[in-house]
Amino acid sequence: MPSARDAIEALIFAYAERLDAGDFAGVGELFEHARYGSGGAATLTGAEVARLHEKIVIRYEDGTPRTKHVTTNLALEVDEAAGSASARSYYVVLQQVPGEGLGPIVAGRYADRFERVDGRWRFSERQIAVDLVGDLSRHLRQVPKGVG
Repeated sequence: MPSARDAIEALIFAYAERLDAGDFAGVGELFEHARYGSGGAATLTGAEVARLHEKIVIRYEDGTPRTKHVTTNLALEVDEAAGSASARSYYVVLQQVPGEGLGPIVAGRYADRFERVDGRWRFSERQIAVDLVGDLSRHLRQVPKGVG
């Protein structure tokens, strides 16, 4: 059985992997029992997260958004007795679309909360803060409020 830290890191990294694979249904599954949002309002549920990504993220011929989400500076606090945890981390999203060079398009911070239910860790909340914005025109059909 993985440690709490290993299980929570796996959730954080699964988010990035699923986004980069264009698996928006899988992203939604990560937040099935959680709230997801930005600007202090975590209001979306798992199914809504999947629908939002389907609506605004551009996929290319290979089915992906041609991105790599890089998550760093992870600070994790686990309360084993309470079955809860919180994490802070940074993210940078790199993108390379056909005919263009590789470059960063957005960077910011995640503030996450987790809960342990029936011995398994899961997201209970994700807040996304956007700090730096580049060219999102080849990544998003529409830019959410508060970004850019």
